[in-house]
Amino acid sequence: MFDRKLRQAYSRRRLLLRGAQVAAVGTGVGLLSGCVAPPVALVANSVQAGHGITPRALPPLPAGSPYAAPMPPLDVKIGQMLMVGFRGVSAPENSAIVRTIREQHVGAVVLFEYNISPSLQASATLRNLTGALQTAALQVAEIPLLIAIDQEGGQVTRLREAYGFPRTVSAGYLGALNDVDATYSFADAMASSLADHGVNLNLAPVVDVNVNPRNPVIGAYERSFSADPETVTTQATAFVRAHHDHGVLCTLKHFPGHGSSTGDTHLGFVDVTDRWSEAELTPYRRFIQAGATDAIMTAHIYNANLDRELPATLSRPIITGLLREQLGYQGVVISDDMQMRAISKYYDFEHAVQAAVLAGVDILAIANSLTYSGDAAARAHAAIRALVDDGRIAEERIDASYARIMALKQRMGTPRVML
Repeated sequence: MFDRKLRQAYSRRRLLLRGAQVAAVGTGVGLLSGCVAPPVALVANSVQAGHGITPRALPPLPAGSPYAAPMPPLDVKIGQMLMVGFRGVSAPENSAIVRTIREQHVGAVVLFEYNISPSLQASATLRNLTGALQTAALQVAEIPLLIAIDQEGGQVTRLREAYGFPRTVSAGYLGALNDVDATYSFADAMASSLADHGVNLNLAPVVDVNVNPRNPVIGAYERSFSADPETVTTQATAFVRAHHDHGVLCTLKHFPGHGSSTGDTHLGFVDVTDRWSEAELTPYRRFIQAGATDAIMTAHIYNANLDRELPATLSRPIITGLLREQLGYQGVVISDDMQMRAISKYYDFEHAVQAAVLAGVDILAIANSLTYSGDAAARAHAAIRALVDDGRIAEERIDASYARIMALKQRMGTPRVML
């Protein structure tokens, strides 16, 4: 089976890398040291509810809604499991992204700064773009797109103040201020702007606990609210509440915790085994218990406390075992970008896609990298289709992801077609 080969290959690379890390530490130029954490023991009485998190009740399905229709063909269900990035600030009929939406039945797109016109016309251009994307999706399957963006605030901001969008500040700034009213106010302006421009899913907030403030991808960019998991939870709650008040969905990230890392998964292998602790799960526990979680994004980190062979995005023990079965989460799981080098450097594309689906991921982000050549969306679609056609996974597994995605889309406001 391909997954056994994947595990063996990753384990060999992990041992080599860990050996190199130990050697580097010995010369004084390596990773920061840390104690080995004990195996995780998740117990029911450790879950606490409340903390001011108010879930949004799902509205009833309207008559004739595509969400209430019988299951569509397999190719449509698979397409809904794909979130793709693209280049350009417009989406004309003959554009690659419109063809991808139509041919692969793609259910989600993600916008980056290169999708935003660097001019004073940025606002109108963005409305036209999201309107064209929604029109393409609705013409094909009558299922609206998730249009996502990483609008965390601070340095991770796609809609910039210079082009007329609201000012943002970092999560680190808000966490240090520790004023939920201020956090709500900043998030309210952000969410209002997203909704007004046809963006219905924010790939935020970051709920990583700032265990390592020298973390090159979390702490260094002030993406974490705090080193205190309770403060992270409280601040993230205000952030999410503001988005929900404007009908914009949110994504908690990066599960099961990237805040203790000493490396960047955009660049390669990252092992948090010696630093990660169960406290990093606290924000997820709180949100899941309160029923206030729209979606959760995985991390590509390796954590031997949770899976001795595979990184989190590809790990069934972490995604299905820990997140779904132990923490009780039944909503949508989104992968971090499958083209980041923590994945692409060690796995070929099709096998990585298959492993993520087998692990329990619902939406595969194929977003912002040129690591893989060719049509990544078509290749991902074919890889998932092969899983079903070859009998390696039952179609019911695809049905489960499709149902979760439809339930998520039911939460968002009516998509605006602004052309």
